[in-house]
Amino acid sequence: MKTNTTTGKGKAKKSRSGSRAARDGDFVWTRKHLLGLEGLSREELMHIFHTADEFQQVSQRSIKKVPALRGRVVANLFFEDSTRTRMSFTLAAQRLSADIIDFSASGSSISKGESLRDTVRNIEAMGVDIFVIRHTAGGAPHYIARCTDCHVINAGDGQHEHPTQALIDLFTIRERKGRIEGLNVVIVGDIAHSRVARSNLWGLTRLGANVTLVGPTTLVPRAFEKMGAKISSDLDAALDEADVVNMLRVQHERMTSQVFPSLQEYVRLFGLNAKRLKKAKPDILVMHPGPINRGVELSSDVADGPNSSILRQVTNGLAIRMAVLFLLNQVSD
Repeated sequence: MKTNTTTGKGKAKKSRSGSRAARDGDFVWTRKHLLGLEGLSREELMHIFHTADEFQQVSQRSIKKVPALRGRVVANLFFEDSTRTRMSFTLAAQRLSADIIDFSASGSSISKGESLRDTVRNIEAMGVDIFVIRHTAGGAPHYIARCTDCHVINAGDGQHEHPTQALIDLFTIRERKGRIEGLNVVIVGDIAHSRVARSNLWGLTRLGANVTLVGPTTLVPRAFEKMGAKISSDLDAALDEADVVNMLRVQHERMTSQVFPSLQEYVRLFGLNAKRLKKAKPDILVMHPGPINRGVELSSDVADGPNSSILRQVTNGLAIRMAVLFLLNQVSD
């Protein structure tokens, strides 16, 4: 029997765009974990979006809660600082009626020398069903998925991937533009250290978008061309045909050497301000995964302007993360 995302039982409820079952045909979600977007098919991505469409309705109700994960336990294991991602997963789990454990590495047994595997296995022994993992080391969620019988969601691992943020970005583009296929998407900034850029690139190309990565040559490795992206160091030229521009933060904390002459030079060449935005299409969509360094990658008038979808990305994060939690929970061991 198909599960209704809004009631927890019965057939899928119809929305304005038709029932999720009708849109997806006979598609069945089979993945136990969400570790990245690299291996996801177009059908899987669209199924997540259609499920998130249903959960958008929940957030518009007076009572923003459904019993879909009642009796289940979600553990947020964050070994790296986070505001939006952590709070978004916590609220998403709460709205699905799950119990939540919030874990921070600081003050835990990790500081006493306990291994990651032992930490996870001990928390699992408390009756956890789903782990949400954010870690400084690339591949950490994959390792944990091999150590546990629980479902695992990658909430960002090193410089590898950040699948739910990319799903949010793709969902927001689809919502604002009505499609993804054929769009020209420009991702600007610190591509080399960005797990968001990698996940976005996998998802965008899988759904038929044209992706251009823009930034200093020291921050945009040519290896990304093998992943299907165009490479450029000329933001103005890239903006000419852009339908969407996604601005990324320069991640100084991940750098071991100076990668551009000065911050002022970076802002001049790769910062997006109102003057530069006027040269782009009037309906260009401006995005940023956060946190924003105002006055660096984005000026405040652009970040808060009519082309910006930054706060909408945050709002959509709840629906996407509710959808991911819900879908993984449907898969038995």
